[in-house]
Amino acid sequence: MASLNTQSRRASAGPAPRVHDRPQSPGRGRAFRPHIRPSLTAWAFLAPLVIYLALFYVYPLYRNLELSLKDYTVRSFVQNNAPFVGLKNYVEVFQDATFAPALRNTLVFTLCSITAQYVIGLALAVFFNRTFRLSATLRALFLVPWLLPLIVSASTWSWMLNSESGVINHVLRSLGSGNVNWLTSPEWSLTAVVIANIWIGIPFNLVILYSGLQNIPAELYEAAALDGAGPWQTFRRVTFPLLRPVTAITLLLGFVYTLKVFDLIWIMTKGGPGSSSTTMATWSYQLGFGSMLPHFGPGAAVGNLLIVIALVFGVTHIYTQRRQET
Repeated sequence: MASLNTQSRRASAGPAPRVHDRPQSPGRGRAFRPHIRPSLTAWAFLAPLVIYLALFYVYPLYRNLELSLKDYTVRSFVQNNAPFVGLKNYVEVFQDATFAPALRNTLVFTLCSITAQYVIGLALAVFFNRTFRLSATLRALFLVPWLLPLIVSASTWSWMLNSESGVINHVLRSLGSGNVNWLTSPEWSLTAVVIANIWIGIPFNLVILYSGLQNIPAELYEAAALDGAGPWQTFRRVTFPLLRPVTAITLLLGFVYTLKVFDLIWIMTKGGPGSSSTTMATWSYQLGFGSMLPHFGPGAAVGNLLIVIALVFGVTHIYTQRRQET
């Protein structure tokens, strides 16, 4: 009887659990898979960006820094056995007679360009912010300088500013003025490239500032009109303060872009005559590739100085923005 009772209890309790059906202890095994899969997915999406940044940003910056710290010649560049010279190339750059004019021309070229581009772009953005016929067509036409290849724009301005056959001097002669040697005179060469660069950069400012104006609520303008504010007061009290974030990023991007402009100046004046229109960007190219005996180290040093200047302004912009937000 006892054995029968024992067998009946076992039958009612069901079959004994098998070893592989028992719950696994937490830790290794299946438990870590839900944690590892999101991480692998995130890295899979980040991998193309990381590879792109490493190949086209990190490595070129590292290579440029290495060039500036070694005494590279054509032979040592090919054989990759240039001796380490530390900051000698930077000292050579600072002591060079071209450094002061190049730095001054870079600052004048950059500040004059971004100031004029912003002022004219803002005026056009305010003008096009009103609804009228042909508004979209005219805005599209203003984008043409921005869409043209830079070599085309620079060549066109070179023809227009030609001393003998240029249309600009033709207009000046018809007004009773004499010829101006825009591209061959030390007094006018920097002005010529600044004018061309302003013309190229106006559409960028127009597009960005126009987008910022579109985000300002129309109710604010209606409230300003009810309070009796005129056009200038409305712009000063409503439009311009609300455009400050857009203005800050527009000026920063314009500064970084204009600081490294090379092809426009090189096509129009090649940095001359003399060093009258030489900037840090054109000087870096002249040192590295502009002669039969290239100076790779000093050329890379000048390029690194441009990077430092851009980083200083970028960090200053970020710090100012954070202070305003807090």
